[in-house]
Amino acid sequence: MNQRRNFIKKTAITGAGIALLPNLSLGKGLIKDTQKIRVGVIGVGLRGTNHLDNLLKRTDVVVTAICDIDQNRIDIAQDHIIKAGQKKAKAFGKNEQDYKNLLALAEIDAVVIATPWLWHTKMAVDSMKAGKYTGLEVSAANTLEECWDLVNTHEETGSHLMILENVNYRRDVLAVLNMVKQNVFGELLHFRCGYQHDLRGVKFNDGKTAYGKGAEFGAKGISESAWRTQHSLLRNADVYPTHGLGPVAVMADINRGNRFLSLTSHATKGVGLHKYIVDTAGENHPNAKLKFKQGDIITSTIETSNGETIIVTHNVNNPHPYSLGFKVQGAQGLTDFDYHTQRIHIEGTTEGHGWENMDSWFEKYDHPLWKKYGSSATEAGHGGIDFYVMNAFIESAKENIAPPMDAYDAAAWSAVTPLSELSIENNGEPQDFPDFTRGTWIKRKPYNWIKDTY
Repeated sequence: MNQRRNFIKKTAITGAGIALLPNLSLGKGLIKDTQKIRVGVIGVGLRGTNHLDNLLKRTDVVVTAICDIDQNRIDIAQDHIIKAGQKKAKAFGKNEQDYKNLLALAEIDAVVIATPWLWHTKMAVDSMKAGKYTGLEVSAANTLEECWDLVNTHEETGSHLMILENVNYRRDVLAVLNMVKQNVFGELLHFRCGYQHDLRGVKFNDGKTAYGKGAEFGAKGISESAWRTQHSLLRNADVYPTHGLGPVAVMADINRGNRFLSLTSHATKGVGLHKYIVDTAGENHPNAKLKFKQGDIITSTIETSNGETIIVTHNVNNPHPYSLGFKVQGAQGLTDFDYHTQRIHIEGTTEGHGWENMDSWFEKYDHPLWKKYGSSATEAGHGGIDFYVMNAFIESAKENIAPPMDAYDAAAWSAVTPLSELSIENNGEPQDFPDFTRGTWIKRKPYNWIKDTY
């Protein structure tokens, strides 16, 4: 039920007003080698435009349609498309439901979704129902019901979903993954990861500049502050877990011989956002009267079926340099690595009980993808990782095969948000992870990450 299907249902999706692509079958590519894959982009804000630019750099892609309810962003996107030498794309955005008309287009093979979080699942579900190969920005879902919606729709339609987690393609992350696959650390025991990054200048601005100084959000904000901050106001949860958890989940073979079993979460008090508003706009600013529900630091511990533990930290409401805080501990050794800390200790190799720098290790275990594309990928955004995640999406879509990070991964990784919320509400009570694979994780084979294609 969860493996590649031999066919895609041809029946109409009633009530949605969306037609399925004709003659689209699993095991056969979406396009011929001489054709270009036709892509639609839903959401062309800052993140969506970044994806758009990377798509336009490819010789095997034509962007046929775009969608956004902000006409200014449509105009910017069209300008990028024309400057890249492509024809002006069909544009949709007359209302919040107009994306469905984009999905109904026969001249679209694949769709990239980069919209506010509350739209992710519903748009991805509609995209899969329309027979489109779907790429979805993180996080993929906000509730357990939405997690199941992604999995169920994939299974019912046979359409593939890829969660566009770019951190999985960081050079150091892929090098450590290569080390894990070559058993450098021995049998795996424990991981740490998370998202620690001062986002106060993202959650608030002056309503004119996306990352400008200011204390506005919601209707008076711009870019991410228009929607992202509302989650901090209303939810005490790790609302953004996948940047750290995605790479660790791949190292632990989650959904492919291993799975998440349970989670416990705790949250500190929340003072950072209020302090920022007062420091920026004064204690009489209307937003200074609000009480934000989200704790400043949220710590979740996950247990896996293979006996490993994973600690995930969410810390974005206070001063903190960017850090995902990766740690991989095995019976033979361990590594702590991030942009600012890269150290390793391997028993029998590292002298004494200290650490050694990882430069020589990164060179030895540098991933084939970075060896092949490293010099040309760096302009793609986020240090090059945006090139690799989009490359994996397009190459998988061209062949119409399961992507490296699929619907089951999107569900499992995103489930941390609702489960952490439930655990915090219940004084750290353990929460069981649903088995989104319905038992097939036992026999599913890990994706072959150590190759130079995608």
